[in-house]
Formats: sequence, C-alpha cells, structure tokens
Amino acid sequence: MPRSKKAFKIPPKKYQPKGLSVLYEDHDILVVDKTNGLLTVSTDKIKEDTAYYHLTDYVKKGVQKSTNRVFIVHRLDRDTSGILVFAKNEYSKRFLQDEWHEFKKKYYAVVHGTLSDTEGIITSYLVENRAYRMYSVKDPEKGKLAKTGYKVLKESKKYSLLEIDLLTGRKNQIRVHFAEKGFPVVGDKMYGDKEKNKGIKRLALHSTSLTILHPVTKEKMTFETDLPDYFKSLMKK
Repeated sequence: MPRSKKAFKIPPKKYQPKGLSVLYEDHDILVVDKTNGLLTVSTDKIKEDTAYYHLTDYVKKGVQKSTNRVFIVHRLDRDTSGILVFAKNEYSKRFLQDEWHEFKKKYYAVVHGTLSDTEGIITSYLVENRAYRMYSVKDPEKGKLAKTGYKVLKESKKYSLLEIDLLTGRKNQIRVHFAEKGFPVVGDKMYGDKEKNKGIKRLALHSTSLTILHPVTKEKMTFETDLPDYFKSLMKK
C-alpha cells in the first residue's frame, strides 16, 4: 500500500497546469478545479488539450522519462467546471472508484425559470440513445437509477440558482433531469433551448464541493470551490 505523506505545497499560479487550479496534492491524490471548456480525457479529435494530459505533464515536472503519472477516477463534462480528483497510483485509483458512490458531491447550477418546489429529489432511470443523448424511462430494467437532490438558493425573473446533491453519478444526469422538468441548465447546448441560450457564454453547472475518504489515511476530506462569478452575474440579470 502507498504511504501518504504531508500535502505538497501548491505551486504559484504561473506554474499550475493549463485550465486547472491545484487545490490539494500529496503522494496519493491530486485534486484540481477544472475550468469549463476543458475535457477530462481525450477524444478521437482532441488528444492533448485535456485535464489528464496537462496533469500528466505536471507530475512529470518536465522529465519525460519520469514514471510519475495520474490515474482517472471520475470525469466532468467538458463544459462543466469544478472539482476533479485524480489518483497518483493504482491502489488509490481502485479505492476511490470502489467508494465513489459513498462520497458526497455538491454542484451549483443556474436553470431557466423558477421552480414551484424550492427543494426536492428528482428520480428516474436513464438510458442513452444512439446519438449519445441521455433520457429518462420509467422501466427500471431498461435504465440506470438516477437521483438528483436540489435546493433553490436564489431566484430572479429569468433564472434560479440551485445547490444540487448528486445522489447518483449518471452521465449528464443533472442536465437531463432539469431539462425534462422544464428548467434546463442555462447554456446547455444539448438539452437546453437555443433561443433562451442566445448570448450565454457557458454552461452554468459547477462541481463546487466533494467529500471523500483519503485512500491511504482514510481521513475524511472535503474540497470546496466558490460560486463562479459568471453565475453571480446571471442572477443579477
């Protein structure tokens, strides 16, 4: 089993990986705040401009022959910003993935409209079609259980700011659930309304808080980020 030591000193901003801010690092885990627009991992078209690629380069510290590397634990959609955790060895990766369903994940989202219920839980079974688009079905044998808890923090004439508890971690879960309820996430190009999204600069979805157990020390650790400034500006409109 790897032996965790004290947290590394976070480097100055100019030495941090592109599109990422290091929140915490030790010998076993690396926790970052990802900007929106950056892929977590590569696709057929984009190989290098990803969180995984930039963090691999970061842990190698410019030494190409270095055996240092990062391991993918989970992902965020390209246009979702916020907290991402990477492991720095196989043991930590396996532990974090095995326990992932037990960890607490909170998001901020700005959605179109105002909800009649100021808090609640949305539950459905999600399926993916041939166009890689997710949708809900009622039959539990056809889809995977998805549960999204939410609480309205603030309302304006056009938008609602929500704090979301991700109770399960299905693909596009938050975006699908609120779009199907008639309150799509602002800036959502796949599940949202093109007319309503005119002039919107980004997807208004942010992973703001994550509580995990450290893979080696088993210490409970909570990482938090602030509400993005763009979300604040939306709520003032």
